[in-house]
Amino acid sequence: MPLNIIVLIKVIPDLEQIKANASTGEVQTDRIPLRLETLSENAIEAAVQLREKHGGKVFGLIFGKQESAPLMKKAYAMGVDEGTVLTGYGENNPMHTAEVLCQKIRTMQFDLIISGNQSADTYTGLLPGIISSKLNINLLSNALTLSIDQATITVRSSLDRKIQNLSSQLPAIVSVTQETNQPRLPPVMQIMAAGRKQIVTEAAQVADTANVKRISNKAPKSERRKQLFEKTDEGIVAIVKAIKEEIR
Repeated sequence: MPLNIIVLIKVIPDLEQIKANASTGEVQTDRIPLRLETLSENAIEAAVQLREKHGGKVFGLIFGKQESAPLMKKAYAMGVDEGTVLTGYGENNPMHTAEVLCQKIRTMQFDLIISGNQSADTYTGLLPGIISSKLNINLLSNALTLSIDQATITVRSSLDRKIQNLSSQLPAIVSVTQETNQPRLPPVMQIMAAGRKQIVTEAAQVADTANVKRISNKAPKSERRKQLFEKTDEGIVAIVKAIKEEIR
């Protein structure tokens, strides 16, 4: 049966280019280029593969800042049919993010939601579960494979110490891992077509009322002491002593 699939896409700063101010310790993210989070690319690929097999449509949803909008072009090139960028992203608060996304999702017809199982900027892994609770749909997490038969989705789920087969009636939400697939490289013609597609932006309507606020964003101080020992035994004694002092 044709599927309406929503894929949740996370946009993050290029983490390899983030540095801390040497004098203040504050993490500097200004003028750092943005990119699609790696697991979001896995989520897009999973959604596109299901659409290719069953038909339907893949709808991309980004909650970010206005600067996130151009990244939807890459999602289009990877196979997303339509997309919306919700603007107004602030702190990394999964409860707020989930409420903003759910407010939009409730206005849409969908059979399946796919997301990464976490993101490289926070690694909380909370978002899929919160959305599952708010929308009252089942969550199939850490999916290595996905298959759909009629109105039932089945996944091979990588749990803590074993792999299990999980299934649910649609609609449902699935979180994927980096092992789920290898995101495709879009062909040139698809990239050109993506450049001509419209990007819809909407202002988020939900205020962030989080009880938890970030009070510091400073990099930890790194003070290294260098000692050279000509005799191995003396060096071992010094290392053992330093470790014992650290774990007290």
